[in-house]
Amino acid sequence: MTFAIGNLALRNPVLLAPMAGITDLPFRRQVARFGQGADGAGVNAPGLMVSEMIASREAALGDARARAKAEIDGALGATSVQLAARDPEWIAEAARYAQGQGAPVIDINMGCPARKVTGGQSGSALMREPDHALRLIEATVAAVSVPVTVKMRLGWDHDALNAPAIAARAQAAGVAMVVVHGRTRCQFYKGSADWAAVRAVVEAVSIPVVVNGDILDGETAAQALRLSGAAGVMVGRAARGRPWLPAQIAAHLAGRPAPQVPGLAEQAGSLIDHYRDMLAFYGRDVGLRCARKHLDWRLCELAGGGALRAALLRDTDPDRVLDQLSRLPELAAEAAHAAVCDPSSDAAHLAA
Repeated sequence: MTFAIGNLALRNPVLLAPMAGITDLPFRRQVARFGQGADGAGVNAPGLMVSEMIASREAALGDARARAKAEIDGALGATSVQLAARDPEWIAEAARYAQGQGAPVIDINMGCPARKVTGGQSGSALMREPDHALRLIEATVAAVSVPVTVKMRLGWDHDALNAPAIAARAQAAGVAMVVVHGRTRCQFYKGSADWAAVRAVVEAVSIPVVVNGDILDGETAAQALRLSGAAGVMVGRAARGRPWLPAQIAAHLAGRPAPQVPGLAEQAGSLIDHYRDMLAFYGRDVGLRCARKHLDWRLCELAGGGALRAALLRDTDPDRVLDQLSRLPELAAEAAHAAVCDPSSDAAHLAA
């Protein structure tokens, strides 16, 4: 189950979604790590990972934070840089910068539902202005030699489900792939993603279409592909705190044994690596703040992790945080022992 974006062949049909404040380079390294497997073959690593959404004007003008979001590690496999914009000139300039930094794919954000984005008439607000959206697409395609893709929703609301028409115009303008989240902008993330509705987009174009929204595991990925007829799936929010999830989905779709959820010792090691990577990438103070959400997601589901979670989210001493993370296996063993002694205790819940 492989497909190509233009002249770029992907190793599998599982893509990591762009998520603001989440899919930075350190998190993408974690996802790629769990896709490598014991033999290092990397067959379960995502076919494509997408950066956080980047404001085109800021990236074009040299803003350090915006450009950090576009940083690529070629050793991780194909990574797309996603751009948000209102002005064709800025998105073209930002796309040229991203390509110059090694991005093999440029993605245009037409799906973000956040009010701070749609209030500036970008993101999913562009679906209300197909003609203007097309000008952004044409400017981007003309600016770079790498494939250009678009991520969108079904429409602004259920009275304007215009994703098929926009996708067809995008293909005619040179777009090489379309990703469709199976909700409208006005739904935000409420209700359930309508994978079957994405089929209308698949039937409107001949380029690959990827289905997004509520991809939680291998079974939901297979069902989304079946109902939509799409060429691939994009995994988003379900991967928060579970960087191994895309690898599990890729294996399931390929009919290979899915990697097991990592054991506590391996998770502790990956958390330590992720934490150190974030400190190195952002610097101490910003890294501490950015790492907290990842610690929160990871620790709240770990046996023994809850005992550390509250303290670590407030701790401002990196060495102390790293020392406590190294004790996760020990803490889990203590929690399991306490559960045997007192099944009604909090430790029993942590060890369950």
